[in-house]
Amino acid sequence: MPSSRYVIALDQDTVFTHCSVFDHDGKLVATTERDHRQILPSPGYVEHDPMEIWKNARLTLAEVLAVLEITSNDVAALGITNQRETAVLWDKTTGLPICNAIVWQDTRSHDCLNQVVNKIGEDRIRELTGLPPTIYFAAPRIKWILDNVEGARQLADEGNLLFGTMDTWLIWNLTGGAQGSVDGPAKHITDVSNASRTMLMNIETCKWDDELLEAFNIPKSILPRICSSSDVFGHVRRRGPLPGVPISGILGDQQAAAFGQACLSAGEAKISYGTGNSLLLNVGPEPADPADGLISTVFYRLGDEEPVYALEGSIAVTGLAVRWLRDNMGFFNSSDDIEALAAEVDDNGGVYFVPAFSGIMAPRWRDDARGTIVGLTRFANRNHIARAALEATAYQTREVAEAMRKQADIQLKTVKVDGAMTENKLLMQFQADMLNCPVVRGGLRENAALGAAYAAGLAVHFWSSTDEIRANWIPNDMWRPTMKENTREELFHNWNKAVERSLDWA
Repeated sequence: MPSSRYVIALDQDTVFTHCSVFDHDGKLVATTERDHRQILPSPGYVEHDPMEIWKNARLTLAEVLAVLEITSNDVAALGITNQRETAVLWDKTTGLPICNAIVWQDTRSHDCLNQVVNKIGEDRIRELTGLPPTIYFAAPRIKWILDNVEGARQLADEGNLLFGTMDTWLIWNLTGGAQGSVDGPAKHITDVSNASRTMLMNIETCKWDDELLEAFNIPKSILPRICSSSDVFGHVRRRGPLPGVPISGILGDQQAAAFGQACLSAGEAKISYGTGNSLLLNVGPEPADPADGLISTVFYRLGDEEPVYALEGSIAVTGLAVRWLRDNMGFFNSSDDIEALAAEVDDNGGVYFVPAFSGIMAPRWRDDARGTIVGLTRFANRNHIARAALEATAYQTREVAEAMRKQADIQLKTVKVDGAMTENKLLMQFQADMLNCPVVRGGLRENAALGAAYAAGLAVHFWSSTDEIRANWIPNDMWRPTMKENTREELFHNWNKAVERSLDWA
């Protein structure tokens, strides 16, 4: 193990940029965070300012070093984890984005995707990528920018345009940006877990697919080089925080959370609760057939080893529904207050909340759905609506779990959980009841940063093997199902009725 005491991870998610420091036992030593603006210029449009995010990354890095009174000499490596499908395009000569980043929640690129589907068909896209052809993934957004932002195509034709998800954008800047560094030009790279979410990478070869690039009319020259998830990719630029520290871990946020929870054997699964939810199941060294509304994706790749694959069910809105009740509807001042509000009533009072703000993702994949609250009577009040918002998270997660059980022929015996919403004991108990299996939480509320730290630390031998990662994960809390089967099935039946009423709105 190197003499350096810590590994640092930058976790760039949909709402915050976090910087977290971990020791060799996988314990969180310190963390800092800054939020960024959610830019909503039109209905269905969701944008982020890449320059604001890059500034926040620098600030959180500097702040966490100041908190601990440490320097780069104390840090063995830096890992990156990120919101996966958000698209950034920038001018490599100036280092400036040509427009705001288009976020994974954005819905403007329907026509771009339909053009491609009409060319090569839905089945061919699914066969090549493991992904259902929806606007959730990055490729339609890249095409939209190339087709609609003035000068974008010309920059691409001149060889001066670069694309990246947030990991690529941050690493390019951390390794020198437009000016480069003493180590050479900035690194324009991504890892297999993020590349697999673009709808441009071949799921079998883990390379950019020429057929898809031609169909989307996206030049390969703008794409980053695809790397493993754990390797020394470059070093942090000499100016700013962490000069010379190896950048040696990259994982998309959901894969990172599963890696941090040591879901390292086939059949192990986790659920992460954030803006949306993700249920990810390790399926081993071969990609699973993407059916029943699930995504076949790359989980991780360590160095020159073969990639490990996963099945994933992605849910667009879970924690975001709580934030909507807080910010848009004024139900409470803090998101944490929803548990007490919901607990004031014994049940949902017949109210069901389908938070399909921009459609429904796994396993239904219905872009035409919109948010719906059904079952309202004069008896219903804000407590019932708050409870319905929490229950919607558990219902959606059960839908994904059932699709996963059918596709992979695996019955979940226990499931690991992480994310801010796991602090909500009412939700965790209801989730265990809906899944009809124990729900287990480790010592960390958020594991994506830990997963990125593990990937980075393995590459520089801060951790000698994944056996140390397994040893570090210790269960902390468990919720066991207590609900009667007939009650569980009646609630879930009514949820499905509510979902049907949310369809065909857009």
